[in-house]
Amino acid sequence: MTDSIGRRLEQYTIKRPQEVLIVTAEIDGEQDQVAIFKGFSSSLMRPTAFDPDIPVLPPEAKIIVIDRLASPYNPDTPRYLQQGLTWETMQKLLLETGV
Repeated sequence: MTDSIGRRLEQYTIKRPQEVLIVTAEIDGEQDQVAIFKGFSSSLMRPTAFDPDIPVLPPEAKIIVIDRLASPYNPDTPRYLQQGLTWETMQKLLLETGV
């Protein structure tokens, strides 16, 4: 069984701790933004469960766009590495990092 999208993105940030991913996704018909850093995910728009076993990006989430930023993340002055990545483009980066 393959890892979920959210789990793969978390693994990517473990391997690239100098990066923060901001993922815009559709979850249950509503748009959400999720920050992923050093293996942890947190919603920027809705409450995040305390239990890390409850995925912030559920398997049925539809990825709209992914931005790669330099850490530390500061929402007032974000330092973008790449913006507007599609899931297909991000998958290539995941493969390059062995995720």
